[in-house]
Amino acid sequence: MTDRRDLKGLFGAEPAPVWPNGAKLAVSFVVNVEEGAELSIGDGDPRNEPVYEVREEIEGGPDLCMESHFSYGPRRGYQRIADAFARHNVRATYSTCGRAAERLPWLMRDAVDRGHEISCHGWRWERHAGMDRSQEAAIISRTYDAITKASGVPPVGWHTRSASSVNTRALLIEHGGFWYDSDAYDDDMPRRMGTHVILPYAFDTNDMRFSPGGGFVQARDFSDYVTGAFDQLLTEGQTATRMMSIGLHLRIIGKAGRIAGLDTVLNHIAAAPGVWIAPRREIAACWRAQTGGST
Repeated sequence: MTDRRDLKGLFGAEPAPVWPNGAKLAVSFVVNVEEGAELSIGDGDPRNEPVYEVREEIEGGPDLCMESHFSYGPRRGYQRIADAFARHNVRATYSTCGRAAERLPWLMRDAVDRGHEISCHGWRWERHAGMDRSQEAAIISRTYDAITKASGVPPVGWHTRSASSVNTRALLIEHGGFWYDSDAYDDDMPRRMGTHVILPYAFDTNDMRFSPGGGFVQARDFSDYVTGAFDQLLTEGQTATRMMSIGLHLRIIGKAGRIAGLDTVLNHIAAAPGVWIAPRREIAACWRAQTGGST
């Protein structure tokens, strides 16, 4: 049987650590910037976004409650997250929707000035599964152009909200401006398709689990889980390549009652030797350089 899915990976043949200066673990902080790109009838979308810390959908008109919840991210959460990174000299990847970038050029420029990467997170905060190929190609180009204009730096990375389409990766490669995508959740190390790098992302080491039923309530729930995962990956990274993704959202971890969880994680990582914290574009570039013609 020829299977379209690779369920084995590099089992039994994992490469030794390849990170700069002998680091045993690469850590990527990803801040998702989706505010202003959530589905909104007020913005001409067919429906309102139903997913946040409450679960309901207002039909027939704008959902001003939902819009206000999302507005908390750039108005208040961004500053707390940016300050936490600055205290620890951490550079992150801000995975940004194109429509959000258009609305938040000041945030894009501030993040770039602080040394962070801006990558693409779709035009709207929406899934691409089942999307028409030509429509998706246009969305990819529109998002790329919006991020470039707002940030002043052409993006090289892409991550779809949850489900990508069967064409997404091929379209990114055809576009020519992307080095990597993060539309995979199946490993703790990168891989390649030719020169294109796949950097797996994670939903478990992610503040999205503060959503109802996600398992996180207190700030320490986030920090306990993430530091536990970090310790395990650093141990494994002594002999094999390991990468860790930590997913954040302006409107979630940026809340006053949660930001301490991020500080605890940053302090824990800072105290560990042999760790390379870098934006995803640098991790992708390192992987391409170190792996040569291999996957």
